Amino acid sequence: MTDIGYTLSSEEHVPTELVDIARRAEEAGFDFLSISDHFHPWVSAQGESPFVWSTLGAIATETDDIEVGVGVTCPTIRIHPVNVAHAVATVDELFGDRFTFGVGTGENLNEHVTGERWPEHDVRLEMLDEAMDVMRQLWTGQTTSHHGEHYTVENARLYTCPDEQPTTIASAFGPQTAEWVAETADGLWCSGPKGEPVAAYEDAGGDGPKYTQLHGCYAETEEEAIETIYEQWPNGSIPGELGQELPTPAHFEQAAQLVEKEDIAEAGTTTEPDPQAHIDSIEQAIDAGYDHVYFHQIGDEQELAIEFYEEDVLPSFD
Repeated sequence: MTDIGYTLSSEEHVPTELVDIARRAEEAGFDFLSISDHFHPWVSAQGESPFVWSTLGAIATETDDIEVGVGVTCPTIRIHPVNVAHAVATVDELFGDRFTFGVGTGENLNEHVTGERWPEHDVRLEMLDEAMDVMRQLWTGQTTSHHGEHYTVENARLYTCPDEQPTTIASAFGPQTAEWVAETADGLWCSGPKGEPVAAYEDAGGDGPKYTQLHGCYAETEEEAIETIYEQWPNGSIPGELGQELPTPAHFEQAAQLVEKEDIAEAGTTTEPDPQAHIDSIEQAIDAGYDHVYFHQIGDEQELAIEFYEEDVLPSFD
């Protein structure tokens, strides 16, 4: 069985809109939601970036059964893992068994804001590994002290704490990190129908859920969808590791000047208004090994997309 989810894009919507979208997606029959955790949007045209933990509290009270995950948080530089552990513990209590905590090594776009150095990937992975140790100690509800290479914790205790460790899914784009995920986390989180991270994760012994996000835009015409993506989500067509390295929305806007409208479809986004195109995109991700696949509707037309999925896409996966 594959669970089909919907993206709550913090970069594009104010908190009240995100709560409304969450409620509507639950009514439409989506299995789960994923909400992004950003300090900045990728480009200024996206326009928003509310604090995800406050928004999650509101979503918890306005939904009933749908599973919700944060995809993904970087608990290493911008926010100390003690504070992330505190936020996760409270949100986990609000959602009960409906919450999934997604973690990753982050992007310079969000993490540089405190003035700390942005290290290379191997160091960021070391930091994430240590942060996970700190957070899991705190989630026991016991008094915790930790004196590590990257973090110090002294006599910290979470008094509002879940009975069990929160489900933690970790992000990976390449085999090295996917192997770490298999050893450390409860499941794998990715973007796009990439098969290599799944293979590396499973070869390393990973047997948890595997999440991936698919980007697209449903509109009345494909031309309108491409125009929306070109204006509001050109960062999806910026290649390589720039997404992890560029520090500000202005830098992403400069890089996006190299993106042409013809590049949008080549980036793997779904732009056709034909239901079969969306069904095929999901099935491609399933064939790559993912059992949790969720769709990111780029742009303002959230209700239009949810209605389209409710009527023409989700029934194919019942």
